[in-house]
Amino acid sequence: MNNAIAVVRRYWKHLLLLNGLLIGATAFNVMYASRTWQANAQLILPDTSTNLNASLGTLGELREQGVAFTNELSPLKVQASIITSNDVISSVWESDPEREEFSNLESYRKLFKAKPIDQATSIQVEVTASKPELAQERVEKLISSYQKRLNELRQGTSASRQRFSQDQLTQAERELAKARNELAAFRQATGLVDSEEQAKNLDASINTLVAIQAQIAAQGKAAQTRTSALASRLNLSPAKAIDSMRLGQDKEYQNLRTALTEVEAELATRRGAFTDNDPQVVALLGQRDELRTAINQRVAAIVPNTVGVDVSLGGDASGDGTVELITQLIQAESEGQSYQQQANQIQQRINQLKGNLSRIAGQQSKLSDLERRYEIAEGLYKGLVAQLGQTRLTAFDSYPNVQVLDKPAVNPKPISPKLSFILLGGLLSSLLGSAALVSFMESRNPFLKPKDIENSELPVLVRIPQMKQTAKALAETGLTEVEVQRLASKISLMQLSNRRLMVGSSINGEGKTTVALVLAMALVELGFRVLVVDADFHKADLSERLGYTLSSEMGCLSSPVPVRSRLDLLPAARGTQQKALEFVARGQFEQHLNAVQANGNYDYVIVDSAPIGLTSETTLVAKAIQNVLMIVRLEVSDRQMVQEALEQLIRQESHVIGLAVNGVEPREAYRYELSRSSTSS
Repeated sequence: MNNAIAVVRRYWKHLLLLNGLLIGATAFNVMYASRTWQANAQLILPDTSTNLNASLGTLGELREQGVAFTNELSPLKVQASIITSNDVISSVWESDPEREEFSNLESYRKLFKAKPIDQATSIQVEVTASKPELAQERVEKLISSYQKRLNELRQGTSASRQRFSQDQLTQAERELAKARNELAAFRQATGLVDSEEQAKNLDASINTLVAIQAQIAAQGKAAQTRTSALASRLNLSPAKAIDSMRLGQDKEYQNLRTALTEVEAELATRRGAFTDNDPQVVALLGQRDELRTAINQRVAAIVPNTVGVDVSLGGDASGDGTVELITQLIQAESEGQSYQQQANQIQQRINQLKGNLSRIAGQQSKLSDLERRYEIAEGLYKGLVAQLGQTRLTAFDSYPNVQVLDKPAVNPKPISPKLSFILLGGLLSSLLGSAALVSFMESRNPFLKPKDIENSELPVLVRIPQMKQTAKALAETGLTEVEVQRLASKISLMQLSNRRLMVGSSINGEGKTTVALVLAMALVELGFRVLVVDADFHKADLSERLGYTLSSEMGCLSSPVPVRSRLDLLPAARGTQQKALEFVARGQFEQHLNAVQANGNYDYVIVDSAPIGLTSETTLVAKAIQNVLMIVRLEVSDRQMVQEALEQLIRQESHVIGLAVNGVEPREAYRYELSRSSTSS
């Protein structure tokens, strides 16, 4: 509402001139517009008692019930079309006294309207004219011409129906007999009784087999998975596992291994008491070598290729876990092969059924075509029989005897112009014209508009309402708007490099200093320790608002001063533009800020800078801080200045995290207030 009032105040002269012209045009139209009179008549369409019902087989039924009133095809609409047809209107036009005023029949036709009345069997006829007497004459001539045209149509319909001959019916009968004989011959040749049902049964069988095949394939996949898992666990392939089982179950091999174990045990005992030259030790060594040779020969006889074969399996399968795993591996492999064979057999059966289904489908297509031809021939034959019977019915079924329900009458008052419509048109013209004028004037306005923000590629992080308290009062009370608290929450979730954020704007008056302060306090309310830095070396506005001023020159580096719990201020001293530029360009500002941030152990550093478009060092400050929150204000910020400021930041490779729209109309009147005790660290 406030924005609308402001717009009206800006352009009140233009709006006053536009609306004055529109009021004058409306008054002229009321005084000098031509008058038009209207004559009305009402026609009624009676019902009929003649009925015709004929079955056309699958093509449906032929039903004639005289005048059939439906939403799709209403006889009233047909009669209305006849009333306004060229033949009817031209007869009236030829004898009209104002015929010369109409260049063609189409322009003259616009004077006549025929409207079917809903939920009734009547038609409203409306005729307009420049005089009431002429309107009465035109409507009477229209009704007379319409009734004459109806008689002509009835005569034409009756003559057309009588042209149907018995030869056409005989030809249709021959076509029907031919289609019937072809259908019977095909059914006898193919033996198809109900091809559709047979196809459904085959399709059901195929679906059942596909489901069984999918289940068997899943079981086979599970068996293969189990085989792979057991083979990986045993480090044996299924073939090597079978060879290992053969060795484990060979009695002779197991006896040789047992004997070798006994000899090696006795040899170890003898060696503990005697040297290798002892006769008994020498004999035992010979026995061991003979047993090893015999074992190798037996292994070669049982398993020709021993690579990958476990030759250490014992003969007692019930007590050997490895033997049990090998048994499971062999069983899983066998199951997988069995499932695969079943799946292949089912696939063969599916292919066979699909072939049968394909053959039936081809035959079914031919059968359906023959049945359709027979049904069409039968329907045509029945239709011709019905049409021949219809020739005995009256032509009034198509064009009934329309009667005049209300005689022609003229409204004594002119129907146009209507004062209410003229006034409404003037009002709409005033509203739309005013809106268009305001839109045109606003398009030439250089100030920032909501549409400019919508077209920006940067995200809008927050819309801050107008704050009435001063910066010092805000710092003392700790009050922050809900929107600022939301902004602080968003920033706390961002990955800001060096935990620093510069709050900047393109020009003065956009509220960046206040936003920087309330943002810092909102971060404090979230539990962070914050340093707010006054980087406006020309005005030191933030420092003065908080009551901290430096009398020293730019070369004097300030120290943080506490503002409130967990919130410190790094004030700035005023200086010339040259000194400010040198202070930042030589890196003294960044070095000092690094030292203060490190010593103070701050979670966040919020920097209030000078306007980007009015100073030279602000972009260098942004490069040192790296992260920038751009403050804009509708109807205050210059769109060109904002664009240039953003381009400067991009050239300095600064990261603009988003926009903060300041000074918007508040949608909520609520404000959260945190006491000093609750915000203390």
